[in-house]
Amino acid sequence: MPTRLSVAPAATSSAPAGHPLRLVVLIPAYNEAGSIGDTLDGLMLQSRPADLVVVIPNGCTDDTAREARKYPVTVMELPRLEHRKSEALNRAWNEHAYDADVVVCLDADTVLPPNALAAWEREFLGRRAARLGGSSSKFTMQDPGFLSRLQKAEFATWTDTALRRRQTSVLAGTGCAINNAVLRQIAARDDRNGPWVYTSQVEDFELTYRIRELGFICQVSPDVRAYTDSMKTIKALWGQRMKWQVGTVEDLLDLGINRLTLRDWGQQAMGLLGVFLKFLWIAVMVLSLALGVFRFVLFWWLVPVLFIALDIKRALRIPHRDWKDILLAATFLPQELFMWLRSGWFLASWCAVLTTKITRRRIDRWEAQYTAEDI
Repeated sequence: MPTRLSVAPAATSSAPAGHPLRLVVLIPAYNEAGSIGDTLDGLMLQSRPADLVVVIPNGCTDDTAREARKYPVTVMELPRLEHRKSEALNRAWNEHAYDADVVVCLDADTVLPPNALAAWEREFLGRRAARLGGSSSKFTMQDPGFLSRLQKAEFATWTDTALRRRQTSVLAGTGCAINNAVLRQIAARDDRNGPWVYTSQVEDFELTYRIRELGFICQVSPDVRAYTDSMKTIKALWGQRMKWQVGTVEDLLDLGINRLTLRDWGQQAMGLLGVFLKFLWIAVMVLSLALGVFRFVLFWWLVPVLFIALDIKRALRIPHRDWKDILLAATFLPQELFMWLRSGWFLASWCAVLTTKITRRRIDRWEAQYTAEDI
């Protein structure tokens, strides 16, 4: 019998013969009638089936719950919750997953390939099992749209970086597996009603920090890929990234600078430096033109050429890439515009956080993202 995960006292596993770990999948869903079927189809095709799948429609105004009930899963339909996704997860975890060995969190617009659950089980029984707190999937999008391809390239770079470091500071709720004994320890804290806290707008970042704080490793799985939806419009993308970025900055300010947040603070510093350099470039160009001293230097071409080479190298690492992904990288301008957009939400998020600190008025970023996606 393989060694069981052991951090806090664990309940006896009720997993079927041949599967030593009890694996429960939690799927919070908000108006995902159009995608929940694909998500559940993916789970039904797993080579290692889940011991329990719980779909948690919360505050839905569409047929998400009805679509989910077409499958052999547990549907825990909830009204509109004050604390949105975090509260939905906590309620389902307390009622259906407390005695699990591994909890898989999956968004209702995400599809796992057939090897996913089996690969995660191997990881939690492997040589790193004693220290493994959580394992995130590798995300990719297959939508052929222009904006989706830019996001796919961005996530491919993030994945490569996390795999190279063999750790991540975010077990993304889009698709991840977590040691449930660790979740039980975190749920015992006085500041929450379950593993997921209600004061953070990026609950997966805060949860990952708490797991790492207990001394456990959080990684990106080398074997599990997840296929998820992208943001289809600039407005929707902006809403999503403002929620992520504002929530991350708020959490970092609360957590402070320490060995677990140092890399994340460094990423914030690099993002703000990028904003400063872009404004500085604009100021230098405008001033030189105004003074009539602007001169084109042939050497300047070397910079975009180097950026293009780097973008192409990254594009060659994109999963399921095609010639359009390579062309997008080679044309420079789309990637550069995306970087300007990224600088925009970096600057806007810091301004929003500082404004909140002054006015004590906090914007509901979940609602802002939902609104942006619906328009």
